Amino acid sequence: MEHHVEKNGFIQINIVVRDIEKAAEKWAELLGVEKPEVFINHLEGGDNYQYRGKPITCDLKCANIAMNGFVIELHEPCGDGESSFHEFLKKHGNGVHHLGFQVGNLRDTIIQELEEDGYDVNRTLGIYPGGSWTIVDSEDDLGVNLNIKPHA
Repeated sequence: MEHHVEKNGFIQINIVVRDIEKAAEKWAELLGVEKPEVFINHLEGGDNYQYRGKPITCDLKCANIAMNGFVIELHEPCGDGESSFHEFLKKHGNGVHHLGFQVGNLRDTIIQELEEDGYDVNRTLGIYPGGSWTIVDSEDDLGVNLNIKPHA
């Protein structure tokens, strides 16, 4: 790749779990912090959320634990909607779904280069006020997916 993902752009570890309440409690206990709030993130299909190139609507239970310079992000897919998170949980069970990187204005260039290198960059696309994210299917080569964002 001509444009590399910078190490200092590492912003998150996303872990998909079957029971977010239990996982949030155990992470809080391990780290000696308050249990993070669990909330529902509704991903509405259309231009703002696509999975495998199709607009898909789904819900995720989420909890975030701020670390020094990055976030541990817990997700529990819920409901019937398809998502990369449902797919991962069915295939692997609990585990690290992706590592997130902030790449600034190089986002589109890096996504294009990853696609040219043969990665499926159409796995999941999310757009929210002030930002976006793209899950890159890189499990076979890297052992984990990537989340490429312009900013956190």
